Amino acid sequence: MVGRPFASGTSEAPAISDPSLGPDLSFPGGSWLTGALDWLLAHLVVALVALVGIGGATRVMQAGLACPDWPLCYGSLLPGRQMNLQVFLEWFHRLDAFLVGIALLVLASFSLLRRALLPRWLPWAAGVALLLVSVQAGLGALTVLGLLESSTVTAHLVTALLLVLLVSAMHQALLRSSTGCLPSAGVALPLWWTLLLAFSSLVLLGQCALGGAMASRWASSLCLQAGEGCRWLLTHRLGAWPALAALLLPAVLAHLLPGIPPVLRRFSLGPALLVPLQVALGVFTLRLQLQQPLVTVAHQLMAALLVALLGALWGITLSARSPAQDGSYSSSLEMAHG
Repeated sequence: MVGRPFASGTSEAPAISDPSLGPDLSFPGGSWLTGALDWLLAHLVVALVALVGIGGATRVMQAGLACPDWPLCYGSLLPGRQMNLQVFLEWFHRLDAFLVGIALLVLASFSLLRRALLPRWLPWAAGVALLLVSVQAGLGALTVLGLLESSTVTAHLVTALLLVLLVSAMHQALLRSSTGCLPSAGVALPLWWTLLLAFSSLVLLGQCALGGAMASRWASSLCLQAGEGCRWLLTHRLGAWPALAALLLPAVLAHLLPGIPPVLRRFSLGPALLVPLQVALGVFTLRLQLQQPLVTVAHQLMAALLVALLGALWGITLSARSPAQDGSYSSSLEMAHG
């Protein structure tokens, strides 16, 4: 990222017209396919954040084994006779995961088949996302078959959050490369910004992994009720401080130090504004002794939103490389007009 100048925010890449796919629908800088895939990515971000939230609700309501078999539930696609709140949560969690998997398969397929009309990074990123969702499905199966073994449940959560991070970054990068809404011209991102994003992402994912490990062992309940397993709760509470600093630093430094475009400064405020709310939710969760499921689920949902915002920052940062600087994408534009 060092030394790569940003493309002009006012310049606009030529539109692509692909007769085999239909008329161009006026998505600036790309064909209707680019806009359609970006639309799909935007909805995938929402679906993945919801998936993490539903997973949290499933755990809080002790519904992780409400469907004793996998991938079906009581041997059917829709267990009508056995349906109750717990079964519904587990069944709907699987349904959301299935739809996410299908959507990522569609994304990867179109990205590969029509790669000449798309940024060359998209097929690779879509392939990684498809691989992650396959791993996620396997971990989901092991979660049920292994009777909610703690390390498997934690890995299941971390994989979901990695998907949130990746898909959110893909959405922002494709959106800005296709519309030409790139950061300011003549500005090169400093190395410290990329390193800071990497640090913030690792710290946040580590804190989420600690929270998942604690929750999958029911350590909070055991500590509050029986004084057991408190080391997990203490570690998670201590980890909240570096996580808080890691999410506040990008916003503070982006506004104090030169070299950061306005769009990144604005987006960096998102995690900085949400992280105090996340800390408050964690405090209330313990003060209420985990007796309010909505507060506990909101705590996990907020973590997924924070990961999605960091992914957006990554996407905007990586979109600094404009289509004009990407030889493959540029040549595909020329071929389309030729």
